[in-house]
Amino acid sequence: MQVSIEARQRAQALLNFIDDSPSPWHAVTQVEQVLAARGFTQLSESDAWQFTQGGKYYVVRDGGSIIAFVLGQAAIAEHGFRIVGAHTDSPGLRLKPKAAYSTEGIAQLGVEVYGGPILATFTDRDLSLAGRVIVKTVSGLSSHLIKLDQPIARLPNLAIHMNREVNEKGLALNKQTGIPLIFGHAANSEAAKQLLSDTLASSLQVNAAGILSWDLAFYDTQRGSFWGIEQEFIANSQLDNLASCHAAMEAMIGTEKPQATSICALFDHEEVGSESATGAGGSFLLDVMERICHSHDLSHEDKLRSYSQSFFISADMAHAFHPNHAGSYEPCHHVQVNQGPVIKTNANQRYSTNAATAARFIQLCERAGVPYQQYAHRTDLGCGSTIGPIMAAQLGIATVDVGNPMWAMHSIRESAGVLDHEYMIATLKQHFAS
Repeated sequence: MQVSIEARQRAQALLNFIDDSPSPWHAVTQVEQVLAARGFTQLSESDAWQFTQGGKYYVVRDGGSIIAFVLGQAAIAEHGFRIVGAHTDSPGLRLKPKAAYSTEGIAQLGVEVYGGPILATFTDRDLSLAGRVIVKTVSGLSSHLIKLDQPIARLPNLAIHMNREVNEKGLALNKQTGIPLIFGHAANSEAAKQLLSDTLASSLQVNAAGILSWDLAFYDTQRGSFWGIEQEFIANSQLDNLASCHAAMEAMIGTEKPQATSICALFDHEEVGSESATGAGGSFLLDVMERICHSHDLSHEDKLRSYSQSFFISADMAHAFHPNHAGSYEPCHHVQVNQGPVIKTNANQRYSTNAATAARFIQLCERAGVPYQQYAHRTDLGCGSTIGPIMAAQLGIATVDVGNPMWAMHSIRESAGVLDHEYMIATLKQHFAS
């Protein structure tokens, strides 16, 4: 399979983005840096907003969600919005507030399962911590990003001699007793707590006593890679859904002077239902769109007219066909890696796609010269969902659910195709320019 230099460079940029984004707060920071370098102006929700025609802006909510937009050349009431939505969070293990303790001299960390990870894939990996830490200072509370680069924790498997049926029945881990991580030696639980706090304080160069709280996730320290006989595949953590975030960001910064006002909305908390102030179920996107409409002196009537002219693309990854498990897929819907974006359909509205929005996305692919695929889940298997139905219901905007095909979704080490990332960027650029 021929892979162009441009596609390989795009894929490498994605792997670098993921490696530098081990938590939603890091991902948003990475996006901020790219936007700022491309002339986007940061806005604060606590300030009054003033815009210039054709201006480029972004706003962050609570560190884990970001919305960027470019004001279009055409009237909003007549042309509406072109929106891409994705999510910054990934399933995994989160550190509990009082995490450290000792068991017979072994220092362990209590973790909580976030979303729906494949827990068995977290065993025997070189894990470390990343996220944000809130520190008390003389001037108030300060939020610090933290990423411990060296492996500090591990979840060792039980030897097969003590779990003889693991290959026949699979690895089952109790979420309370089976996943606390080992991170060192400590004579007692107080020593274990001190070991953890000293590690965080040393990394942040703050006083350990000033650490008040944290949002910390464990991540795999192995970097992303190319694989396959022709290096046509990529492997990394968090492809679901940082690949879609990166594609949306690249499409936005690559679109000059769009006719319609373009929005890239990246939300936290999709993996746990989106019901939060920073999730798609919250008010973030609606607030931003209201303020854009207000700045253009749109009446309520014109705002509703603009929504009727708008199109929302919910970008989240899709299930690629796995030849070893053909029975897990719906016949005639075997989507393939490196064969283009996938349009995801579910009659019960787990995905927001309908015939009209699917056709609209197909046209975007055709204009971009990109192949496309269509997916439906097996009827006798439960289907996941996305931010698509949430946003469609909240905004009343025509919405389609799409994503690039991938293997091992929700594993700590996922795989996807080099070509597909380039295809998705090209299609989303066509969307913003339409």
